[in-house]
Amino acid sequence: MELKATKITGLADHLFRHEAGKMVSVLTKIFGTENLETAEDVVQQTFIDALQVWKLKGIPDNPSGWLFRVAKNKAIDVIRRNKHSVQYNFGDDERLLLKSEYTLAPAMENLWKEEVIQDDLLRMMFACCHPDISEENQITLILKTLCGFSTAEIAKAFLTSDDTVSKRLYRTKEFFRQKKIKLEIPSSKEISIRNSAVLNSIYLLFNEGYNSTHSNELIRQDLISEAILLCRLLTENKNTQLPETYALMALMCFHASRSDSRLTPEGEIVLLPLQDRTKWNHHLISEGNEYMNKAAFGDRISSYHIEAAIAFEHCVATSFEKTNWKRILELYEWLCEIAPSPIAEMNKAVVILHLFGAKRALLALQNISNKNKLETFNIYHCLQGEIHSKLLEIDQAKTFFQKAISLTQSDQEKNLLREKIIALSN
Repeated sequence: MELKATKITGLADHLFRHEAGKMVSVLTKIFGTENLETAEDVVQQTFIDALQVWKLKGIPDNPSGWLFRVAKNKAIDVIRRNKHSVQYNFGDDERLLLKSEYTLAPAMENLWKEEVIQDDLLRMMFACCHPDISEENQITLILKTLCGFSTAEIAKAFLTSDDTVSKRLYRTKEFFRQKKIKLEIPSSKEISIRNSAVLNSIYLLFNEGYNSTHSNELIRQDLISEAILLCRLLTENKNTQLPETYALMALMCFHASRSDSRLTPEGEIVLLPLQDRTKWNHHLISEGNEYMNKAAFGDRISSYHIEAAIAFEHCVATSFEKTNWKRILELYEWLCEIAPSPIAEMNKAVVILHLFGAKRALLALQNISNKNKLETFNIYHCLQGEIHSKLLEIDQAKTFFQKAISLTQSDQEKNLLREKIIALSN
């Protein structure tokens, strides 16, 4: 019985990630962006009902359809209770039919058709990225409302506190309440500006799946799939078929292709030098190549183009030893020029370690701009530990590895780091 409940909870969590964005988008269209919290409340209650009912009656044949039907019925209940309330405005052309009891049910039915839902999801993504909202608030809202991120997961992704994330969400929702933003695809002039925040959010979602910071699972395949699904939606819409959209899709395909080789059957981490490259998904690598070719138009080179090119070099190397580190270093230097960040500089230091050794790598780390932003990033301390161990500065290496352990919630990462400390003691 307990195993069944765990299975149902796991399925519900997966569906929450996969369907929450669609449901919030349709419900926000119904209630208006000024009532975004109503939409979120309906979605939340729908998932609570799912957990309760499915544990008693079992998982339905079409779980997604069940969720949409329950959310639709709850939306009808909200409308019936509030159709005369000044809080909800059903006076525009799109929602006028929701005011009459005679047309409410068929109008609601039309709003939940699959092709309509996909368009609403795209509109909601761009509403979250309104130019009057700061980019960090845009990304926070997309991750919370459309991707099902918890406040803690967003805080980890931004290297900030839960309280900061909560304040960002409050300010952004307050903006929606006051401005009553309409859900629509922006003009061609605005779309490239807003697209940047949308792509950034998708990439953060992918990264949380690729190397989870707030879960017992190191790799969250559900989040990887959701990120790829959202980006594919952008590549299939003529308004968002931009070079950087295709480049991000290529980048995620290249990274996702290595998922099956990154863990042992027991769930322990396999580092890149030891990965079995026959387990890499060559279909995804080929798909990544196709998207890279599609990204090669116009006069814009984005950070996604360069990161995809770096990932491609890893994918085509027949072994770790045959990796083209010189080319990867050139690409990182280019990346640090067009999109400087402490993480890009840190990754460049890793390449310098492979090419020129520990002393040069340590110097590169010490010269990172704003390296204080990396202090809460466990990989930074892990890299410091690796460098100092190669310099035979054992005590310092152990200290950095211990710090890295304290900054991760992943049991697999902790086990790997403890093994490194033990190896240094022998």
